[in-house]
Amino acid sequence: MRTIESRTTFPLASVKPLEGLLRYRTHCVDRTRAALRGPSRRRADSPVGRLPLEPVGDVEGLVYLRCPETGSLFLADLPEPRSWADLLAEVSRHRRSPEAFHAGLAQSRSDHVYAPKLAWIEETLRLQGLKQPTLLEAVTPPSDFTALLRESGSFAEVVTVDEMALRMGGPGAGAAGPVQAAVLLESLDRVDDPAALLRAVTDRLATGGLVFVTALVASGFDLAVLGLRNLYLYPPDRTNAFTLVGLSTLMERSGLTLQEVSTPGVLDVEIVKAHAQRDPSLPLSAFERQLLSADRDTQQAFQAFLQQQGLSSFARVVARKQS
Repeated sequence: MRTIESRTTFPLASVKPLEGLLRYRTHCVDRTRAALRGPSRRRADSPVGRLPLEPVGDVEGLVYLRCPETGSLFLADLPEPRSWADLLAEVSRHRRSPEAFHAGLAQSRSDHVYAPKLAWIEETLRLQGLKQPTLLEAVTPPSDFTALLRESGSFAEVVTVDEMALRMGGPGAGAAGPVQAAVLLESLDRVDDPAALLRAVTDRLATGGLVFVTALVASGFDLAVLGLRNLYLYPPDRTNAFTLVGLSTLMERSGLTLQEVSTPGVLDVEIVKAHAQRDPSLPLSAFERQLLSADRDTQQAFQAFLQQQGLSSFARVVARKQS
């Protein structure tokens, strides 16, 4: 199993500036509260190991629970699946509207977020000897990644399927035929039942097929330091925040064999620094404040250490279906 270190760097402001995020975050939290006014249920057990979840705190009054086995975090209350699917669709549309910060950063996000992910997938397929596979993209449409995938010429076909339809197994779940590869860019972070989605994707993979997963992980530096005060943790986008161990365990328990588990994130230190600048009263340790006041070379060296040791908050996982 391999791990990856990234030497690419880019500023936080070029992909998800903290101040620009806040209005979008408020929209997401408000829409989540509205969805929960209807019929809802409280999660009892962890999606990873089925152990009872434990209270850990709240984000804007929305309770999160913790998996005692892996430390993964999960939004406690969820509406019925159809309402959650509607919520994800509404948020996806809003994300692309002029009112959200994403619209003005479309090209920058394509260059710094999506192009490297495409290169990662292409290189992994080459190393694994998979040529021109059919690729399943699980996402809440519209997807900024679809055009890049199709224009790359690396795939015989790209099948984009609504992640909630796939998780529920109803109409819109796509053809049942096997695919050789599947990609879930932060899908496991936002669906209401990540284990069910992963099972559905695995069912559609041919033997030897690969699944590519990216996720925000709670074991990463900025989430470990800031906890539930981290403004990048909010529903529905971050309904689930697995630790790296939790994400790996979930995939293995879904019948997949891990090929790569990496945390090539480049923004952990910048995220903590942005939070400290916004709120100087944040309870940071002396070491953390020393790091934030260090020169850029020192901060970049520390970020490289986080990548190497699996301690960044952005994770990439590749797994193979053996049978």
